[in-house]
Amino acid sequence: MSMLTPPGMGGQYRITGDKYPRMRPPRRRARLVAAVVASVCALGLIGWGTLQLIDVFTGGGKKNAAAGSKTRCHPGTDTAAQVKSLPKPAEITVNVYNATDRTGLAKDTADALKKRGFRIGDVGNASTQFDKKVKSAGILLGPASARNSSLPVLGTQLAGAEQRTDGRKGTDLDLVIGDGFKGLAQPAAAQQALTALTAPKPAATAKKSC
Repeated sequence: MSMLTPPGMGGQYRITGDKYPRMRPPRRRARLVAAVVASVCALGLIGWGTLQLIDVFTGGGKKNAAAGSKTRCHPGTDTAAQVKSLPKPAEITVNVYNATDRTGLAKDTADALKKRGFRIGDVGNASTQFDKKVKSAGILLGPASARNSSLPVLGTQLAGAEQRTDGRKGTDLDLVIGDGFKGLAQPAAAQQALTALTAPKPAATAKKSC
């Protein structure tokens, strides 16, 4: 038995030689793992840096800015329809004609319209074009420019009257009273109808553009 052999370790565990063996584990595996980890980290940093450079030289910043601008929502302008500008009764001249066989109807109607603020022009019997030929409550006649202005205003005073336009010059309106006429609309109802004409209507809300 050699002097290096510990007591009790004979046989196949005999140690020969004049030096003790080193018992610490080998360091090669730890060094290899550290080297692999370092390589992976270095490759990751290199790849990230390369992508940043590519973005800079290919206008990636502009794309991001454009994308950012697209995500900004620009709300549409919510606007209510403006109040209609309609003439007042004092600005409207009405000629009143009677197309029925009831006497005095044109004068009575003209007086009632005057009390409601309208200006009165001619008063008398209807022309042969309409005399005894109007079966409805009445016909309102005016120039084409009065279609969406003075004609609707006068129409609030006589519910169910037909509104027509012709080629006349000037702004005067004609009220031709027909067989179905039973009187002007009640003042409260006429005022309510006039308010409805001038009331603003809610406009469609514009959608947000993103």
